[in-house]
Amino acid sequence: MNNYNSNRRRFIKGATASLALSALSASGMPLIIPPKTYRVALIGTGWYGKSDLFRLIQVSPVDVVALCDVDKNMLAEAGKMVSQRQKSAKVPRLYNDYRKMLSENKLDIVLIGTPDHWHALQTIDALKAGAHVYVQKPISVDVMEGEAMVAAARKYNRVVQVGTQRKSTPHLIDAKKNIVDTGLLGKVSHVEMCCYFHMRANGNPPVEPVPDFFDYEMWTGPAPLRPYDGLPHIRWWRTFMEYGNGIMGDMCIHMFDTVRWMLKLGWPKRISSTGGIYVDKTGKSNIADTQSAVFEYDNLNCVWQHRSWGTPADPEYPWSFKLFGDKGTLAASTMKYDFTPQGKGDKIHKDVVYEKEKYPEDLTEPRIELNAAPATRIHMIDFLNAIEKGGRPIADIEEGHISTASCILANLSMQTGRPIVYDPQKREITGDPEANNLLQRPYRKPWSHPYPNSI
Repeated sequence: MNNYNSNRRRFIKGATASLALSALSASGMPLIIPPKTYRVALIGTGWYGKSDLFRLIQVSPVDVVALCDVDKNMLAEAGKMVSQRQKSAKVPRLYNDYRKMLSENKLDIVLIGTPDHWHALQTIDALKAGAHVYVQKPISVDVMEGEAMVAAARKYNRVVQVGTQRKSTPHLIDAKKNIVDTGLLGKVSHVEMCCYFHMRANGNPPVEPVPDFFDYEMWTGPAPLRPYDGLPHIRWWRTFMEYGNGIMGDMCIHMFDTVRWMLKLGWPKRISSTGGIYVDKTGKSNIADTQSAVFEYDNLNCVWQHRSWGTPADPEYPWSFKLFGDKGTLAASTMKYDFTPQGKGDKIHKDVVYEKEKYPEDLTEPRIELNAAPATRIHMIDFLNAIEKGGRPIADIEEGHISTASCILANLSMQTGRPIVYDPQKREITGDPEANNLLQRPYRKPWSHPYPNSI
């Protein structure tokens, strides 16, 4: 946990960042903040849900009218914080059931910051209620959920932006524009992606009574009901496959999505993966502490590796991607990028952008990722621009689905011990009935799994 937190939140010391915040989104469109006051609600008022909402408040005169969470204490705290941040100073209406919130409020935008196993149902219900949606990554816990989310966005003609904000990260936009798109890399024929953070929460906490302020039944929702062993907030829930897809689903999706965007890649032709719990076999965690995966394209393999133990392969880039071209190499992370030419030529280095002077409130916000704040602000403006213009945002739900589903399919390959070939037109795994049955997880009653054909 310490390595993970220190790497994700560290400040760049010394000189100020060398790259000015771009006036353009990654799509090249001007970042014009719409003057309209949107009615906004947030489902999931934990760490990242509030962080997304506060970035939206910073860039648009929104009216946050409702908040929803199954933890009454966290919900009350979030209500107070929002009243201190939004211009009206009003405390939003507070709800414990998102369905009641959607039915009682006419909402323009719904932000979803709940654990992964809730993303699909809440997104689809918000779309049905007429709202545009900003949903955190990964968008789903199984492939069919993602297919249904795409179908819902298209049927109800609403904008869905996925929280893969690397595509709105200033120094990564610069890398794509000035390194990749200009051809400095030449032909890219190999990609490496990795995460070596010690982020796999583990332990053996005892089973205990559920506190009165926490609705564990609703928190669990469609997922399997585990014996309650303490509040699952922060990272404890992520250590269980019941609620997500492990480090592959949490961290690989960011890097793989960024690589696909930079290289203009669609669905992989084939996916294979191996791994498991190789080192830390103590505790309750059931996600892999070691995993490798290969996402295959024509004349290109995108290779993923994570270890939640040991030292990084490259200490400068512990969570990152590297594009290898015949004319040079690009190494990039949330913190910086480095271009190294093959043979003669100049190396290029750019650091992450901070906006601490422009947004001093960032410095006092609990648990904020300062390096991600500018990217999330740009991501929010891109989202608003898409709503205003009726277009697709940079992290449209379909792109988020491809990246999410590819990581889920890698886990299915690890589980079955076989390569996976997914046909997105037929929505099936080719030639593998057993693996095909794993494209959707069973839902706990009374919740019903969404299907793309029944939206």
